[in-house]
Amino acid sequence: MASGAPVTDPSRRPVIIAALRTPICRANGQLKQLTAPELLAPVLRALLETSGLDPAAIDDVIIGNAVGGGGNLARYAALEAGLPVTVPGLTVDRQCGSGLDAIALASRLVAAGGDPVFLAGGVESISTAPARANRNDDGGLDFYSRATFVPQEFGDPDMGVAAEKVATTFGVSREQQDEYALRSHRRAVEAVAKGKFSGEIVPLAGRGASVTADDGPKASLRPALMGRFPAAFVPGGTVTAANSCFDADAASAVVVTSLARARTLGAVDALEVHGSETSGVDPNLLGIGAGYAAERLLARHGVSADELDLIEFNEAFASQTIACLEHIGVDPAKANLEGGALALGHGYGTSGAVLVTRLLSQARALYQETGTAALGLAMISIAGGMGTAGLLRYTRL
Repeated sequence: MASGAPVTDPSRRPVIIAALRTPICRANGQLKQLTAPELLAPVLRALLETSGLDPAAIDDVIIGNAVGGGGNLARYAALEAGLPVTVPGLTVDRQCGSGLDAIALASRLVAAGGDPVFLAGGVESISTAPARANRNDDGGLDFYSRATFVPQEFGDPDMGVAAEKVATTFGVSREQQDEYALRSHRRAVEAVAKGKFSGEIVPLAGRGASVTADDGPKASLRPALMGRFPAAFVPGGTVTAANSCFDADAASAVVVTSLARARTLGAVDALEVHGSETSGVDPNLLGIGAGYAAERLLARHGVSADELDLIEFNEAFASQTIACLEHIGVDPAKANLEGGALALGHGYGTSGAVLVTRLLSQARALYQETGTAALGLAMISIAGGMGTAGLLRYTRL
């Protein structure tokens, strides 16, 4: 919903009634032959099937993407998924925050009225992303590996360099980063062993076989091995390949509608979207953006960090994860209880949507185990010095 005053009519409150994702696999790995629409379309089809929705009843498909080739990927994927030509599509680009911002945008449109139904989320095929180039004065092409996010006078550091700057500025040690990253892998490995991810994953046809699971979590990691990794971005630094995420291909999407419409559709439970915030910060400390967005969001809704039951943070780097969580007064060990991007990988435009999918899955399990209607927080930092956070509450309908 909007970042302003909460919706006063409960029936118009935005809710998420279903959420699914693909396996998250290393870029140029098991899913390397699938384009972004080919990753996303199976998720959209599965959402329609599991929710019992009439494809023609979808009001719009709102999808986040960061490094695709343009051309309104959301519309293309909607048609690829078999939705009728009457269903439009909108593609959102807030880089790493795109998937979460797409869901936030859909939620705001629901709050505006009319009881619409949206498919919203994100997708990234880093493996098939087009090569990008600027055109020189002579007509030649100057290829580049990443976009420029802010004017040069503001500073536009590479992600790893910025993560190192965050570690230095906020006093996050190498030991803290390695410990956090190792815990992320161990939690993800345990979650896989217990089947925690199985209900949220849509299998895909990979290279000669069906891909049904994430390929990142490593059971073999040990503290001694973590300690042998050299600094990856700044000589003598603390940010290494082991306490940084890896690039991944993936898609994730949710069904967003109003509380009233969800009940008429026969949904039994949902995540109520209480609000979202996006904040800007110094681009040189871009990794801290999620912390400032979450701080504003919690303050606006009168929620203390102690009241949060579940926190999903996109772990692009351990340094920024620790810094952001400590900024809002959360012990980093209380976040990402089933692992995060350090173990699973970071699919840029889809990662924010993965956070929401993980929150719904965990909230359902927590309710079944304890009867707790969990209050959850999704947080993601964004290139260019931004961050987005969303506040969501599990409810039975």
